[in-house]
Amino acid sequence: MATKVFMEALSPTMEEGKLVKWLKNEGDAVKTGDPIGEVETDKAIMELVARGDGILRKRLVNEGDAVPVGTLVGVIGTADENIDALVGGSAAPAAAAAPAPAAVAPGTPQESTGPKSDAAAATMVAPPAEAPAPAAPAPATSAVPAAPTSAPSSGPTRSSPLARRLATEKGLDLGSVQGSGPNGRIIKRDIEAAAASPQAGATAPAPQPGQVARPSDSPADFKDVPLTQIRKIIAKRLGESIGPIPTFYLTVELDLTRVMEMRAAMADLGAEFKVSVNDVLLKAIAVALSQHPEVNAHWGGDHIRYHNRVHLGMAVATDDGLIVPVIWDANTKGMSVISKEAKELAKRARERKLKPEEFTGSTFSVSNLGMFGIDQFTAIINPPEAAIIAIGTGEEKVVVVNGEQVIRQRVRLTMSCDHRIIDGAVGAKFLQTLRRLVENPLMLVY
Repeated sequence: MATKVFMEALSPTMEEGKLVKWLKNEGDAVKTGDPIGEVETDKAIMELVARGDGILRKRLVNEGDAVPVGTLVGVIGTADENIDALVGGSAAPAAAAAPAPAAVAPGTPQESTGPKSDAAAATMVAPPAEAPAPAAPAPATSAVPAAPTSAPSSGPTRSSPLARRLATEKGLDLGSVQGSGPNGRIIKRDIEAAAASPQAGATAPAPQPGQVARPSDSPADFKDVPLTQIRKIIAKRLGESIGPIPTFYLTVELDLTRVMEMRAAMADLGAEFKVSVNDVLLKAIAVALSQHPEVNAHWGGDHIRYHNRVHLGMAVATDDGLIVPVIWDANTKGMSVISKEAKELAKRARERKLKPEEFTGSTFSVSNLGMFGIDQFTAIINPPEAAIIAIGTGEEKVVVVNGEQVIRQRVRLTMSCDHRIIDGAVGAKFLQTLRRLVENPLMLVY
């Protein structure tokens, strides 16, 4: 019996996946667990594996296409097995007929063979198709012949979600585009080819003498870049955070003089003991959280969850956006271990090679822009966490100590707090503990 290959929910928040690369060709033998493709999720690039033995009979999604979780992307079966019924309904999730309220499309699989979250399950409902934009009429003086239209079909035009979005952006009528995908489905390269054709690239007539030239919407005037999966989830998550969460901010300036002295002493012991200021701050924040579980908490809608373990998320900038890998049980680890893990996680995050367990499960997050020379900033809380700390740059300042002006290394930290969980006094007490640990860093190594 044929095995359906679905776009699986490869991360807890994944709602759509982009097929980056097929690792198997049609006709290749596969076994259960064999990687057959690479999928870009909202967090990383991960492998899509076979859920059955046989031959990869059909690939239903092209490289570069993004499809919702639960979409049929391939079929595994025996060499002589009839799979026409499966292949014939494969394009249904991407081809809703009209912009009506979302309804389950015919042929859309109701269950995925892989794990999926509640959010991912919701994406198995077909999105409403956008009405095709009307083709712009050619100028009266144009001598370019009209582009040939495809022959009328008995059903709605089949196209991928990415192709429909690009067609809308470029003002193309899907009915005039010839599809080269499975069963004539219109895909990204078809839209790009149509947009690059002489008809699509025709320019507006030159202004007559005395007329003011107006800006055009020629493709040469701008560049549209489709959202990556990670940028989509960033936009969604931050929209869920800054609006509904009642946030207030607490800022402290800490003295790093003893931290710098300790770092120099540790470096003298050998390269394996060398740590950065950020490593020390991560350790200090983790220890402070272990002493203040009321801050190491999550909002649950009808309850607040206080965590007994400290799993520290650290925001890492990648080419596609932010991702937050997690240092598990950070309060129990030494600064050298935290330093090593932080470097490795940041490296793998930028390479899009993190595993799901490495970027989920944080109980509190930290963001550091000090390396960019930012003095102070406010970070957006990562729901359902109760707070996040933003770290600015460390710099020498003239301060008054015991009535005398002295130069000290200082750094500003700002904590964004969810007022539903943390009151002002609770946040202030946490920062008092953090100050004591940072300004007396030997307390972190006893």
